[in-house]
Amino acid sequence: MQVDTAQVETQQVHGVLIGELVTSDEPLNSSQEVLDLLGSFYPEHVDALILHEANLAPEFFQLRTRLAGEILQKLVNYRVKVAIVGDFQKYQSKALADFIYECNQGRQIFFVPTREEAITRLASG
Repeated sequence: MQVDTAQVETQQVHGVLIGELVTSDEPLNSSQEVLDLLGSFYPEHVDALILHEANLAPEFFQLRTRLAGEILQKLVNYRVKVAIVGDFQKYQSKALADFIYECNQGRQIFFVPTREEAITRLASG
């Protein structure tokens, strides 16, 4: 993904600065691209990030590639909460379903069906 061709937006909700990758010509393929994306919000430091399913390479949803773990760990290390918006029911992987369930039980990473739910989850303590 080339950050200079990506469209990003920010909004403040209940004191939380949320960044969103609205559009991009290419999906995120590595943790370095996530860091570049976070840098695109400079000089602001976003507290939370909304990504859409289409913003992520298909390999992200194949846990054996470890791309999901690599990207999400980088965000956790930088203390950025993340909500991934999409329709995850279409994936037939039990491991992915279990991973999504576990993430949604925490307070850092969420897989949600709508942008509105993403904002709600990210803006709550």
